[in-house]
Amino acid sequence: MNDLTHTQRHVLEYFQQEIVRSGRTPSLRKAAEALGVTHAAVSQHLKVLEARGYLKRDRRYGRDLHFPGRGEMPRIGRRWREVPVVGRITAGLPMYAQQQWEEGIVVDAAVFGGQSLFALRVQGDSMTGVGILDGDIAICEPRQYAEDGEIVVALIHEEEATVKRFFRHADHIALHPENPAYSIMRYGFSEVLIQGKVVGIYRGPETMARLHGG
Repeated sequence: MNDLTHTQRHVLEYFQQEIVRSGRTPSLRKAAEALGVTHAAVSQHLKVLEARGYLKRDRRYGRDLHFPGRGEMPRIGRRWREVPVVGRITAGLPMYAQQQWEEGIVVDAAVFGGQSLFALRVQGDSMTGVGILDGDIAICEPRQYAEDGEIVVALIHEEEATVKRFFRHADHIALHPENPAYSIMRYGFSEVLIQGKVVGIYRGPETMARLHGG
């Protein structure tokens, strides 16, 4: 890293450590506050780091964050990808699907290798039987179809999104909860649009603290 200034090395190490610590990319505002520099300075340093090959940023919908391995930076020898959290879903009763990118989470691309992944925050407890808890973030692979038994994000009546286990019957679609306190949801074929398959769950520090009484 002899081609970097002290500040540039500090910026690179900060982003690297924050991703490892929290599993997500800090915002430019948060980075500026932590590093004691301006928002514009952080942005400029990231551009320099990218130009010199210390990181790669992909600004598409499903963004990747890649730190190429360097001998002096053992933590950077991993590839991360940022998955946008585009809104909220429910694991109880359906709720309105807000189509907005409210934040992003950073995941290991070796584990989550699908194309254009997106994530949705879960509310409710109807899927606790498969370990999906209130406050979790469901990582999803975009899909417009589903196989029987898959856990999917389904859009109901073109406006309400929910996460359930999918089953197709001769005359209807059944969305099964994984909690005996909830009933199976049944809809006509034209009432349900599959949005994606749930391929993983991210559990943030807030949910972990709640589970442990913190």
